Amino acid sequence: MKTILNIIWLVLCGFWMFLGYMLAGVLLCITIIGIPFGLAAFRIGIYALWPFGQTVVDRRDAGAPSCVGNVLWLILAGWWLALGHITTGIALCITIIGIPLGIANFKMIPVSLLPLGKEIVPTDQAYGYGPR
Repeated sequence: MKTILNIIWLVLCGFWMFLGYMLAGVLLCITIIGIPFGLAAFRIGIYALWPFGQTVVDRRDAGAPSCVGNVLWLILAGWWLALGHITTGIALCITIIGIPLGIANFKMIPVSLLPLGKEIVPTDQAYGYGPR
């Protein structure tokens, strides 16, 4: 089922979200200061390309620099991205077939707001069912 949802997601909105995050990542990696933010944008972009079957977990080794980076990200880009995910999620939830896709968009809001100190893993690995 997750493969079918991922294919529908890819056609309807995943590819465009992926391209947007990749463009943002390339632009952020131009400066040395923006490299951690660019890497976070690449990570979210891959997650936006194929979200079903994956989830976001907190990294235990994330420290104070990721907290400071998240504050900067939230002020400069995070709230714009979250607003885009909210708008797209509401638009997808209008149709019955789009409801799972809208929920997946809403699931991306926390990682788009505060991406540093997070890791995207397969769902079975996050809940202790798969190999670590």
